[in-house]
Amino acid sequence: MTDLSSSTSIATMTAIVQHGYGGTEVLSIDRMPVPTPRATQVLVRVHAVSPDSGTVHLMTGDPFAVRLALGLRRPRQPIVGLAFVGVIEAVGTEVRGFAVGDRVAGSASAAFAEFVVATPTKIARIPDGVSMTDAATLPISASTALQAVRDGARVREGQSVLIIGAGGGVGSFMTQLAAAEGAHVTGMASAGKAAFVRSLGAERVIDYRATPEPADWGRFDVIIEAADGRALHVLRRALTERGTLVIVGADKSGGPLLRGADRQLRAMLLNPWVKHRLTAVMQRENSDDLAVLLDMIAQGALRAAVDEVAPLDGALAAIDRLAHQRVSGKAVIELSAEAR
Repeated sequence: MTDLSSSTSIATMTAIVQHGYGGTEVLSIDRMPVPTPRATQVLVRVHAVSPDSGTVHLMTGDPFAVRLALGLRRPRQPIVGLAFVGVIEAVGTEVRGFAVGDRVAGSASAAFAEFVVATPTKIARIPDGVSMTDAATLPISASTALQAVRDGARVREGQSVLIIGAGGGVGSFMTQLAAAEGAHVTGMASAGKAAFVRSLGAERVIDYRATPEPADWGRFDVIIEAADGRALHVLRRALTERGTLVIVGADKSGGPLLRGADRQLRAMLLNPWVKHRLTAVMQRENSDDLAVLLDMIAQGALRAAVDEVAPLDGALAAIDRLAHQRVSGKAVIELSAEAR
């Protein structure tokens, strides 16, 4: 196996660094030390990354629980981002199943940099024919979507499914995955994203501004909520008698400590006492789910809905557009031309 202590002669690397909490004004593109991996890790030369809502929560420090966990005034880990793709530069002596030169997708802290250290349980090899750009969209957003549709909602053929936030990063994958199961999918999104959501497999699109009342949506066997922030009792009005409600992510509703994460907790606490099935998805980063998604991309059963591919010098602007919900599907930031 590769000696990690001498895996690269480069001492510093370019990275997207966070200096406090707020908007993209707290980010900059700086030089940072190349990380030193352990024997149980791999070192990856990063080619592309993809921001997600978690990137925004960590940048803004909202909910406040983020600051309690990561640092009150600024993050203790200054390099941002989780989802990446690249080529393995070095393999630890205790790592099996990966080799130098493998193209991989995965998630790790401090991913938005030229080099990242990752654990084998959170990376998967990219199949031939799948671009780095497409693969970069999967590790966080698509994995969350898969766990929401497959594990949380348990979507089955013939069910009526409402995806709230269907035009976003996670929602674009949930819409496709639910439709692939044979469900009759309705997507909720802004009017400007309606055509995009239909292209993902939705049979119907609800404009959340024009039709804000659940009484006007219809009744659904499954509602997967990834953006709206409405109270649980309000969303339950649009469920069939034994319907399922899945809460995904932590939107900006609720108090400053937990924001929307408190709805996830309340859904699980309320579930034993109501006829509806109420649950929440806490995304679990793992190589098995990522491998499933990469294979679906390779087989043409899933597409990476890439709205924007930005170069490194356009990274902060791309993150800003994501923070203001101006991205349909996913944005990708290329650190190398080889990402294509």
